[in-house]
Amino acid sequence: MAGEEILIVEDEEEIQELLRYNLLKEGFKVCCALDGEEAIRIVATKLPDLILLDLMLPGKSGLEVCALFRAEKRTKNVPIVMLTAKSEETDIVKGLELGADDYITKPFSPRVLVARIQAVLRRVAGGTTDDSTLRAPSGKKSIKVKNILIHFGRHEVLIDGNPLDLTSTEFRVLETLALRPGWVLTRRQIADEVHGADCPVTDRSIDVQIVALRRKMNQVDEQAGDYIQTVRGVGYRFKE
Repeated sequence: MAGEEILIVEDEEEIQELLRYNLLKEGFKVCCALDGEEAIRIVATKLPDLILLDLMLPGKSGLEVCALFRAEKRTKNVPIVMLTAKSEETDIVKGLELGADDYITKPFSPRVLVARIQAVLRRVAGGTTDDSTLRAPSGKKSIKVKNILIHFGRHEVLIDGNPLDLTSTEFRVLETLALRPGWVLTRRQIADEVHGADCPVTDRSIDVQIVALRRKMNQVDEQAGDYIQTVRGVGYRFKE
């Protein structure tokens, strides 16, 4: 994995240069923006492979920029890793609700940041983290559970043939559960599989993703959301 283009959206020039230096050293191509408006102009001309997006920006906030990219068909599947000095649960939940793929808090280790970016790019390309224990069987292109078809390579979910419009994070949550129908997975297991081990994701953020998934599934089939069952005090499972 080398040569992917990363857009850094960071208004603090020293941090931006630190990020740029470390990503270039790892073989990535890098372009930079100091605010949300500049990032929007850059993305309008060329799609990056991943956006590293600071939460606290002048003008449009990182959350506003994230929401804008996720609302547009052209940019909705571009991976977004949010970078922020904040660590409050509400910020993490809000970023994930809007479709961010990962969330890194400042101060950060450059090595950890690069590893997270590489993990997100692998997931988007159809891979998983190296320590995953719930990955799809080797060579398997899709799985079907009940009337739900999940296609890994296409990053596509169909219910009775109708497409489900999911963020990349929602897709990974559904995939993680559907790969083991009947198995109860804790929120931490789901978070580790979707975001990688030690990611600062709370139980609440996983609950938010489940609520969003059920809502979208029910919009296509009013009973589809029932396939994701809550096991009180433990976590979630996909109904056999």
